[in-house]
Amino acid sequence: MCKQAAFFTNDDAKNEKSKKLLIDNEYDRSGWKCQFILGKKMIIQIYEIQEPDEAEEMIEVGVDHIGSVILSEEEWKKPSIYDTMRTIGDSPSKSSLIPLFNKTDSVFRALDYYQPDIVHFCENLCDIDHASDVFQHLIDLQQQVRERFSPIKIMRSIPIPEPGKGNAFSMWEMASLFEPVSDYFLTDTLLGGVANHEGKPQPVEGFVGITGRICDWEIARELVKRSRIPVILAGGLSPENVIQGITHVAPAGVDSCTGTNMRDKRGKPIRFRKDVDRVREFVGAVRNLENK
Repeated sequence: MCKQAAFFTNDDAKNEKSKKLLIDNEYDRSGWKCQFILGKKMIIQIYEIQEPDEAEEMIEVGVDHIGSVILSEEEWKKPSIYDTMRTIGDSPSKSSLIPLFNKTDSVFRALDYYQPDIVHFCENLCDIDHASDVFQHLIDLQQQVRERFSPIKIMRSIPIPEPGKGNAFSMWEMASLFEPVSDYFLTDTLLGGVANHEGKPQPVEGFVGITGRICDWEIARELVKRSRIPVILAGGLSPENVIQGITHVAPAGVDSCTGTNMRDKRGKPIRFRKDVDRVREFVGAVRNLENK
């Protein structure tokens, strides 16, 4: 496993001119050696895009994975999200869908309707006993999705505590259990420590994400080294810190949500409203780093 990113330079481009370079930035699981392979773009993923017009803006600025969220199991059928998926499907980008529920029939129903390129599961695994039926259900669900919806890739969030607030052992245990039924891992920030989270609730109960805070990059880096599937770094990434994150963690991709949202008068991120200029800065920073 590579210990640092192998960035694609101009000299490399000249030397590799005769080789076929992948342009869709997907990775061959059987040949996975390093999180950022020569000649392959870093994946840039942006959440939460719920409208077709905003999806078109993300496509225009060069976002690779464009993510939407189904907020309710009861109100799972949203025509605007359906149209968003279709807009992305007509572009070089890939659609990603987070269902904030995990009942098998409900997930299957949503995947049948939306047909995303990627389904992304982000339960707070630290809240679930690893020997419990619930934990096994999540593993089984991913296996069933793989069997029934084979074209759809599976992304699994691995909760990682804030810097200095937890050890890595449970992270490796979680990752090893989910790796055989996942195509991507995504790091995301667990508020508080691993043990009882120091009483801190997560922004969405039962799930990880949208904290606006970075995770422990040392643990994320170790996950990148150990993982046999691509790891996308998430948790508080913005145009201001994404280069630091890439340099330190060397992931296969980077993800931003709150760090590229519009802000209210108090400076707080507004959910489901992207600041296109900040997304453009985020994308530009990553692409410029690739070419250094």
